[in-house]
Amino acid sequence: MDATAWIALWAFSFLASHLIISSAAVRARLIGAVGEQPYRGIYSLVAAATLGPLIYEFARNKHAGPILWYLRADAPIRWLAWILMLTALILFVGSFINPNPAGMAPGGSTEPRGILKITRHPSFVAFSLFGIAHMLMNGWVGDAIFFGMFPALGILGGMHQDQRKIRDLGDSYREFVARTSFVPFAALLSGRVQWSSSDMPWAAIGAGVVLTVALLALHPTIFGGNPLG
Repeated sequence: MDATAWIALWAFSFLASHLIISSAAVRARLIGAVGEQPYRGIYSLVAAATLGPLIYEFARNKHAGPILWYLRADAPIRWLAWILMLTALILFVGSFINPNPAGMAPGGSTEPRGILKITRHPSFVAFSLFGIAHMLMNGWVGDAIFFGMFPALGILGGMHQDQRKIRDLGDSYREFVARTSFVPFAALLSGRVQWSSSDMPWAAIGAGVVLTVALLALHPTIFGGNPLG
């Protein structure tokens, strides 16, 4: 197989194994057979066994396959890519400040606060924006497959997590879902939640700006290419 086919194979393997092992039926059976902590170990090993080869294959074969689009010379698109990256980094940092729904426990508060008023899945949305930003700047087939895996993981992962938490927590999580949105800002625009000054994620914004500047400076050395054109 050529490089593009290998990238596609490993990307599919990573996504499929991630969703299968974390599915309700398989997850329950594995936990029942080996216990919670060994299950986490198995999950991590399978993820590493598929993600590692994918990253290795892509690193050796960037820009594999035919080119589908070329937007690098378009300044507005380049700026859009960096705005998406800045937003992704703010959301990713914010997901640690306001833990995402995976950490909700039975009987816990369903009151959204901070960045969760923007999206209830800040980490998954961050993965999605990261992938979209890089797809804009990398229109080769192999690149589109590799970076397209991130929004696929973000969207499918968020939907899967919602379904699992509804099964685990019942009405409390249904209430949380009803008050929040997966799509950024949808809950705010619809009036389901109200933004206040205390919700402003200043720490996440500051960290996101610092990380963006660091990536601008280090990207050519670590990843190659010049993100500034």
